Amino acid sequence: MSKFYTIPVSNIEQSTPDCRIITLDIPKDLQTEFAFKQGQYLTLKADINGTEVRRSYSLCSSPLDHQWQIGIKKIPNGKFSTFANDILKVGDSIEVMAPQGHFYIDVSESTDREYVAFAAGSGITPVHSIITTHLEAEPNSSFTLFYINQSTQSIILKESIEALKNKYIGRFRVFHFLTREKRAAELFNGRIDTVKLEAIFSSICSTENINDYFLCGPESMIHLIKDYLVNQGVDESNVHFELFGTNAEHSKERQESIAVEFAGKSCDLTVKEGGKTFDITVPQGESNVLDIALAHHADLPFACKGGVCATCKCKLEEGKVEMIVSYGLEQDEIDNGYILSCQAVPLSEKIIVDFDI
Repeated sequence: MSKFYTIPVSNIEQSTPDCRIITLDIPKDLQTEFAFKQGQYLTLKADINGTEVRRSYSLCSSPLDHQWQIGIKKIPNGKFSTFANDILKVGDSIEVMAPQGHFYIDVSESTDREYVAFAAGSGITPVHSIITTHLEAEPNSSFTLFYINQSTQSIILKESIEALKNKYIGRFRVFHFLTREKRAAELFNGRIDTVKLEAIFSSICSTENINDYFLCGPESMIHLIKDYLVNQGVDESNVHFELFGTNAEHSKERQESIAVEFAGKSCDLTVKEGGKTFDITVPQGESNVLDIALAHHADLPFACKGGVCATCKCKLEEGKVEMIVSYGLEQDEIDNGYILSCQAVPLSEKIIVDFDI
């Protein structure tokens, strides 16, 4: 089971008025444990006003730089992001899990590939790590970034992106789209839509020449771009994405529908974690495996509870569940019986799940 480590904060940089780049000082004896791939994330935990709060944030640094940096954008009413931007300071320590995530492909020095990335707002953080790593490790590859923000002032990692342009002239291009600030070229005003995608892939780059795509941002943007690319004949396996949230209202509606469908039925749930096993009898369809287990004082790993980060992954050994959202899992993991416990609603009379994986 994943565990938290107490890690000191060694540096804080104000990237935009509402976003900090936080550098963590990983001790030498933990650096093997904290080795990461470009595009992965860290799960952080803090006690905020007497409440334990967990959140996952992508590493924006490259593993080639041997630094552990995360970008945290302050969002309205965001408990952790407000804490990280207003209270956390250099010299403080924070609880951190080792890196996780599948938002990457392997790099190869002999590779000659062309990549495209779309990022919106703080979605740049894992994409920045991916771009930096591939440009450095693959001297024959190139990258084109389409980056959507509200205004010039809100562009996270702007100076670093400009430095990459200067360092990799001819191999890295970036196009900024602004939603609340007027630009001279109409193409770069407003959010990405199908019309803009048509223009991008007819005048700036061609899907025929692109090997892999990386998408990170809101769910609606991800689906729009992914569906467009697949309709253009791009192999779905070459479209890699990371969501920064899912449709909570849809998930709630589906959960309520399942509860009605299975009303009156019960489930014997067995949870294996930390070498222990405990049994709970619960109504079928009423809640998810993670919340059921936490309510019975199980110490289980979790972070986003939105089906994105996969921190709460476990293996379904027996029984049937419905995963309302499963973005955090690869298809081969699903095929091998892995589930996201925060999204897994019991649908059978007996279920056995194992977190010791």
